[in-house]
Amino acid sequence: MSHRSYLFSLRIGHALRECLAEGYSFSAFKLDLLAGITVGIIAIPLAMALAIASGVPPQYGLYTAVIAGFLIALTGGSRYSISGPTAAFVVILYPVAQSYGLAGLLLATILSGVMLIVMAAMRFGRFIEYIPEAVTLGFTSGIAVVIATLQIKDVFGLPIDKMSEHYLEKLQQLSFALPDLHWPSLLVAVVTLAVMWLWPKLKLPLPPHLPAIVVATTLALALAHFGLELDTIGSRFSYLLPDGSQGQGIPAVLPEFTWPWLQAGPDGQALEFSTQMVKDLLAAAFAMAMLGAIESLLCAVVLDGMTGRRHSANSELLGQGIGNIVAPFLGGFTATAALARSAANVRAGAQSPVAAMIHALVVLLALLVLAPVLAYLPMAAMAALLLVVAWNMSEAPKAVHLLKTAPRNDIIIFLICFGCTVLFDMVIAISCGMVIAAFFFVKQVADMTRVADISHNRKYLTEPLPEGWKAFRVSGPLFFAAADRVFGELSVKLKQQQGAILVMDAVTLMDAGGLSAFTKLVSLAEKQGTHLLVTDLTFQPLKTLAKAKVQPLPGILSFYSTLADALNSLPGQNIDPQDEAVGL
Repeated sequence: MSHRSYLFSLRIGHALRECLAEGYSFSAFKLDLLAGITVGIIAIPLAMALAIASGVPPQYGLYTAVIAGFLIALTGGSRYSISGPTAAFVVILYPVAQSYGLAGLLLATILSGVMLIVMAAMRFGRFIEYIPEAVTLGFTSGIAVVIATLQIKDVFGLPIDKMSEHYLEKLQQLSFALPDLHWPSLLVAVVTLAVMWLWPKLKLPLPPHLPAIVVATTLALALAHFGLELDTIGSRFSYLLPDGSQGQGIPAVLPEFTWPWLQAGPDGQALEFSTQMVKDLLAAAFAMAMLGAIESLLCAVVLDGMTGRRHSANSELLGQGIGNIVAPFLGGFTATAALARSAANVRAGAQSPVAAMIHALVVLLALLVLAPVLAYLPMAAMAALLLVVAWNMSEAPKAVHLLKTAPRNDIIIFLICFGCTVLFDMVIAISCGMVIAAFFFVKQVADMTRVADISHNRKYLTEPLPEGWKAFRVSGPLFFAAADRVFGELSVKLKQQQGAILVMDAVTLMDAGGLSAFTKLVSLAEKQGTHLLVTDLTFQPLKTLAKAKVQPLPGILSFYSTLADALNSLPGQNIDPQDEAVGL
């Protein structure tokens, strides 16, 4: 397969097919088994914590890790990516869950999956990677701040029933409730953070999430023994048993097929469809699809750098789309590749997508076997885990480095994306960031386009030009933002001139705006009797002029292959018949 066809390939299960075609051995399976178990252990508490942060009960995070995690690995284009709930989506999912319940969240997930498949079919995979770093870093840092803010309530055990939708109002709620903090909750959160920070220093193969949760749960049980009760998954969440009775925590059952729109709506009521709901869900789904595409492909690029392998971007988008369409029918919400879990997968020795499938089965096993134990997990410990996730995804050192060293335009883009993400939402942040980045890019490219008077430049002209003649060199792309300015400058310089040579060897592009500005210049030259000699046209501008049927006009417009040919045609020069003006 050629490099180009590889980049734009699209097939279901590209990564798995490629691994099987290379020969999948039992030794590779053993490595995948170990990696899958390792990442599965990491994913269990994170999946529950991210579900809670997204505004739904914790079991739906486990369903997402199981269903979407397995399907995306099976059908996607990246060998090592681990997909499931991710922190990046919290700022999008939480408002949807608050306004439209689980049913609205699942419907938005299906819509985002459809959009991802459309992106894959249109081969948008490689174009996603052209999003400027200032944009991605801006909204990921903003997401991290929002996630960290949402965890303050459980870290301090604050008595807040429902958080406000707006960020500044959230801060006001938290500040008013802070005097009523619950010190046992704060103690458990601090201990969890301490274990997460100290455990890696022991250089043991076990990831820090598990010992942190075990220590925090043990501490919470000890505090409860002395009458200091903490909020836990079991005390906060409940579910209905088949006999109509209510259970606490997480149901130890397989995810069941249910039509997403029949799930619970806001406040547990049935979902009522409306025009406003459709608009809101479409906007949220677009943000989910864009963020999912960006996150999954950037994750795949990082993994390629770690392993020396290549992923198929469009096949990965296809797999992400399939996973996000199917998962909601089994209770799973929005999923995408998670960089931290994927990197742990690589470090644990993963060889193929089988490791990600095993990770999903490990989560499923935990759901069926450990559900009663998981009910004892303290909410403060789960919030502390998400604080660590938020810190890691913020890439704070990278953001600080950008603010210190990046050009002013990149800093402005970063701050706008960061501010919009925190104060408004991801849709506004991505839209504003991309539009402003595009404007800055257009301005920078336009500034590269210029015209220089080379009439007395000995590098180009060894002999003086005849009286009333000038030579100019045009460089840079001639598109709508630059062409009018450049040819406007030329029109001023051509006044009272008998003729001018335009050297265009450095013009890389001419669009419709550049063509229009060029024809205006020719019309002006015709009115004032100035002869234009255009030389050294590159392929794309030459093709544009030829397609527009721009032809030489005797005494007004002539075209020459080289500057030397044009100089030989000037008054008083010996003209070789082969050096006459050429047509297009």
